[in-house]
Amino acid sequence: MTSDQPQRQPLVARSLWLAGLAVALALLAAPALWNGYPLLQYDTGGYLARWHEGYLVPSRSTVFGLYLHLGEGLHFWPMVLAQAALTVWVLTLTLRVFGLAPRWRVRLAVIVALSILTTLPFLVSLLITDIFAGLSVLALHLLVFHPRALTRPEKIALFLVIAFAAAIHTATLAVLLALVGAGLVGMIFTSRVISGRGLAAGAAALALGAAMLLAANVALSGRLAWTPGGYGIMFGRMLQDGIVARYLKDHCPDARNARAPVEQRPEALAHELKLCPYKDELPATADEFLWSYGVFNKLGRFNGLGDEMRTIALESLVAYPGQQFTTALRATLEQIVLVASGAGVHDEVYHTYGIIKRFISGEVPAMKAARQQQSANPFRFDLINRLHQPIAWLSMLALLFVLARLFRDRSDDLALLAATAALTILANAFVCGALSGPHDRYGARIVWLATLTVMLAGLRAVVGAPAAVRHETVMASP
Repeated sequence: MTSDQPQRQPLVARSLWLAGLAVALALLAAPALWNGYPLLQYDTGGYLARWHEGYLVPSRSTVFGLYLHLGEGLHFWPMVLAQAALTVWVLTLTLRVFGLAPRWRVRLAVIVALSILTTLPFLVSLLITDIFAGLSVLALHLLVFHPRALTRPEKIALFLVIAFAAAIHTATLAVLLALVGAGLVGMIFTSRVISGRGLAAGAAALALGAAMLLAANVALSGRLAWTPGGYGIMFGRMLQDGIVARYLKDHCPDARNARAPVEQRPEALAHELKLCPYKDELPATADEFLWSYGVFNKLGRFNGLGDEMRTIALESLVAYPGQQFTTALRATLEQIVLVASGAGVHDEVYHTYGIIKRFISGEVPAMKAARQQQSANPFRFDLINRLHQPIAWLSMLALLFVLARLFRDRSDDLALLAATAALTILANAFVCGALSGPHDRYGARIVWLATLTVMLAGLRAVVGAPAAVRHETVMASP
């Protein structure tokens, strides 16, 4: 019996590891599993259509469209599995680097907590880009602050995670660029804890992501161009802040000028904007303007109104700097607190339904059978957010206390992670709130990083940190 024990121990350990992995994957994919189908959102249809339509549309990455195309015919379950597995791997790597994952029960406990307290499982289960936003931030942090704790294959894999995330969403690319920029500034003050090579690798990953997007755009559309729509999204934020209405009031001809011959009108009013006849009919929100069947649709959407929206957005920046600053600041602050789970997960994502019916009809029976298509609020997000929102707000508040440890020790690894999370939340709030318009979805896809950081600080306070981990970031620069 005793001679069999050494042989059984590795087998038992491996069995427990596999069981823990299965439970972790199931927890992270639980919303999709309960739904009976991956979760859909309005944006999903635009990504799915890129392979089939072969042209560029605003804010819909062709790279992510190609990624989703791999799951057609398999009800997109490979995407959910890949997203769950990537999440488990990045979290496991993070816990290992911080000296908190010697056993699977610790890792599983963290994943269980994140699955209950945050929106992470919904991000994993959705067929949109959001899960990659937070994972790419963790990947960049590990490359920059903990390169010595990583193997070469792990560094390559993290590099590819960053590149893919940058290629599939411009807002994620902008946030990662802001973090790289902050890292360059940080090297002036904390060069001992920032890896120059890691920072260079992060920048190279962003460049690769941009190249991937341009290559995919050429392959699918024949055009060497960036994903369009940036000015249109900015226009939408200005519209709901009243800036577009002010611009049209200042630039559209009044009744007297409208009756006068064109050559006799003031030069600024000689060319009437397409929106002038509708200046009193504009909706109150960007979502209603861009995604309904109103004025925007009537005027040809981005193809018919794109140049005019670009002109209004750019000229408004110069014409009304004070209003632009105050509204952008207000939108940024509002975005920080908008963190509710479940935005856009309901039974009225008609554009996505239409795309699936048109191009992937074999998916229709499974899609229609899912719980999401049977209810406007399939997960009772009103109840879920009674937990998720307070946890997110408290996590951001607690993050400041972890961040304060930098004043004591600039090489404190948890404080550096808190700095990364805080900068990410602020950059994301500006990029998505001030430039696009505040929305719960934008905050929810990032704020779980704050909860993770606070959780790691709590675990470290209980179990302590090995000396090798406490000093691992010191002298990280080559």
